[in-house]
Amino acid sequence: MKYLITLSFVALTLFAFRTPTSEEAVDRVISPETPLQEVLLMLGESAPKHYIKEIDPEKARMGKEMVFEGRAQTSKLGYSNYISNIFVCTDCHNQVQEDPDPANPDVDARLKYAVEKDLPYLQATTFWGMVNRKTWYNEDYVQKYGDLVAPAKNSLYESTQLCAQECSSGRELEEWEAEAINHYYWTLQLRLKDLNLSIEEMMVIDEAVNTNNADQHKEAIELLEGHYMTASPADFVEVPTDRKAGYPNTQKGDPEVGRIIYDRSCKTCHRYGGPSLFTLDESKKTFRMMKRNIDKDTPFALYDIVRHGTYAEPGHRQYMPLYTADRMSDQQLEDLRAYIEFRAAN
Repeated sequence: MKYLITLSFVALTLFAFRTPTSEEAVDRVISPETPLQEVLLMLGESAPKHYIKEIDPEKARMGKEMVFEGRAQTSKLGYSNYISNIFVCTDCHNQVQEDPDPANPDVDARLKYAVEKDLPYLQATTFWGMVNRKTWYNEDYVQKYGDLVAPAKNSLYESTQLCAQECSSGRELEEWEAEAINHYYWTLQLRLKDLNLSIEEMMVIDEAVNTNNADQHKEAIELLEGHYMTASPADFVEVPTDRKAGYPNTQKGDPEVGRIIYDRSCKTCHRYGGPSLFTLDESKKTFRMMKRNIDKDTPFALYDIVRHGTYAEPGHRQYMPLYTADRMSDQQLEDLRAYIEFRAAN
């Protein structure tokens, strides 16, 4: 994969610096650094409602601070109020590429990539490429949020508001805050170099943007959309029928893989100073406690807490976001169980 990405980048770079032919429009030359959205506009797609042509660096800075710290330093107001007293966006969302192949998210490849790049392995999708998606809060999220998903599904603004108020157990964003966060989102937009395009595919796209042929435009758009996810799937999973036996059709759990999940998933929130009131450590007492609850039919048992999560309640706004099948597989959950059982016994 690393070799393929390097080769594609070299090919795109060489392509970008070729001499345009007489039939090419000089102002339509594309390069590896060309933003994906700009190419789609060249191909006749309408700009999304959240589109920003020119990113304001100051607004993007404030937006980034709100994502990472929950509030921003402003020139007029000093520090803004915290969006949430519990969570910040980075508790659940990475800010960089997390799937080695943006077109084909895969839990096992993502976990391996997280180790290689030293990233958390989180419940929610990365903000990287957020602005290039066409829908948010897809599929099974309606089971958790009900009618709240309706306005958020097709609006990045509304999905950000839903995340701030419900997912973060926080408050409604002021308009300037939502605008600043949107400017920050656009600093994370996809560029052609991120899509692993071949030189032949780049030529198809380049020819399409330099013509008025609708069929070529359509072909190029479909080609591009085949190289990244326009939406993030959300497939809710039930606990195994027999908790003691675990999930059927899985292999024996691998404690080493489970250790990685424990470190990069569980302890992201369940750490000292983290958003959770329940802290996980490396003590045998902690692992024995978790092991005793593995096969119990309670909301806080391993399978139940991972697959169902919990809900915020009055006076206790901290809650556990669930892991969908797209963010942690049945096999990975069995690996986590194996690590807990191993540490409880050793």
